[in-house]
Amino acid sequence: MITSLSIKNYALIEKLAIDFSKGFSIITGETGAGKSIILGAIGLVLGKRADLTSLKNKEEKCVIEAQFEIGKYNLKDFFEANDLDYEDETIIRREILPSGKSRAFINDSPVNLQELQDLSLYLIDIHSQQQTQELSDENVQFKIIDAIAGNTDIIAEYQKLLKSYKSDKSKLNALLKKQSDAGKEQEYHTFLLNELVAAQLKSGEQEELEADYEKLNNVEIIKESLDKSLAIANEEQFGVFHNLNEIKNALQKVAPFASEYQNLFERITSLTIEFDDVSKELENSSEKLLNDPTQLELINQKLQSIYNLQKKHQVSSVDELIQIQADLGNSLLELDNMDEEIAFLSTIIEEKAVELDTYASKIHQNRVNAIPKLSEQLVSILETLGMPNARFNMELLPSETYFQNGKDELQFLFSANKGTDFGLLKKVASGGEMSRIMLAVKAILAKYSKLPTLIFDEIDTGVSGEIAIRMGEIMKEMSTTMQIFAITHLPQIAAKGDSHFKVSKATVGNDTLSELKLLSQEDRIIEIAQMLSGANISDSALNHAKQLLN
Repeated sequence: MITSLSIKNYALIEKLAIDFSKGFSIITGETGAGKSIILGAIGLVLGKRADLTSLKNKEEKCVIEAQFEIGKYNLKDFFEANDLDYEDETIIRREILPSGKSRAFINDSPVNLQELQDLSLYLIDIHSQQQTQELSDENVQFKIIDAIAGNTDIIAEYQKLLKSYKSDKSKLNALLKKQSDAGKEQEYHTFLLNELVAAQLKSGEQEELEADYEKLNNVEIIKESLDKSLAIANEEQFGVFHNLNEIKNALQKVAPFASEYQNLFERITSLTIEFDDVSKELENSSEKLLNDPTQLELINQKLQSIYNLQKKHQVSSVDELIQIQADLGNSLLELDNMDEEIAFLSTIIEEKAVELDTYASKIHQNRVNAIPKLSEQLVSILETLGMPNARFNMELLPSETYFQNGKDELQFLFSANKGTDFGLLKKVASGGEMSRIMLAVKAILAKYSKLPTLIFDEIDTGVSGEIAIRMGEIMKEMSTTMQIFAITHLPQIAAKGDSHFKVSKATVGNDTLSELKLLSQEDRIIEIAQMLSGANISDSALNHAKQLLN
């Protein structure tokens, strides 16, 4: 339960500190006095987003701090899971800086808004007028039924499995699409791969083949040139080799006379040796050179095959063709393996579907058992709230679709009067009837919920008189097991509170301020009398106020 709230520099509130007690607390005040500001401040503590418009003084930070007594609500696991310091008296603080940045703290440990929102689910339920309208929403109706049915844990397990099931379905669909797309091109890719495999490509072979082709294609010219070179080199009297030897012999005679002659002699000797080696290689090349038209044709065919493949695949080297061959092979292998993967994934999905169906069946049966209890309790409470002929028709419609909360669809129909047909809540229930139905729902859920605090924001819309008294009594009864706040304009409800706070607005100089004050017994009499008769309090209003309070 919330035990205290302090607000600084928020909206119309300059500074405020207030303590709360357990039981049933009333908050009243004229329209526009600032009741929504108090709710807004609590909302920020619970993790709602904030902006600079929240700051009263735009040059100072806004600080909202609330203290909660949580020792009875088994929240230690939550604090451990989120690496937070646990305290039975837990303090939550929100700060909004002039820069627009917002900070949040739980027991002085910085937290993000998601962590704050997660914790708030265990602390306070703020019921607004908008929530009353949401009663017509099927998801809200299911949450009510599931709370009575005790489906919370099983739905959590179902949702975890459903998330995994949907993920696998998504993977399977992607595989099937990939298989379908690949299948259309499989035949062509197989043809391309076979063509590349048949070419028996080797890295570097194109350069070798082109060199061999040039030799064989010009064998006569090469042969003629080699033989001519050999003749010039080895002619007995005028050949290059003969002349080099003559030069060497001449230099050998003068080499001892000076180092420069010795150097020339050594160089010509080296040149003679090198030329002799060249001559032998020329002779060897000439002997190996044969005119082979058959080999020339084979090389030409191989090269043309390579050129054609390069043109087809728009590449310029054999290495690139080899890589394409590898990629095509991997792609086709992957396609072959895809059948196994699809079969395996399909089996997993079928197994998960069976498990989901089991969960959904349990959820459905629990709902079937809970609906009569819920209907009976709603009718009983609404009878005391002036709706003696209220009836509900809640019918579960099995579906083949996996929804987030099972496989049921719901018809939640209502009739307020005898002789009238059942219809959708939002179409057949008036505003006052919706308020009473929502209060009945909250009263029932309070028995199943471990929530410490519930705030009703004008749930009494559209009711008055004796019905308002009974609504107050129901909220009073709820406060025996949880902390209840009621923001109300009705004196009949205000008189039922254990404590009574008034929100008021005042002009101070050029400034407008809101404040929240705990009323004494005398102040309560005056406040309730004003709610009965207005600013001019009559004696009868005072007596009526005292009578209501007693």
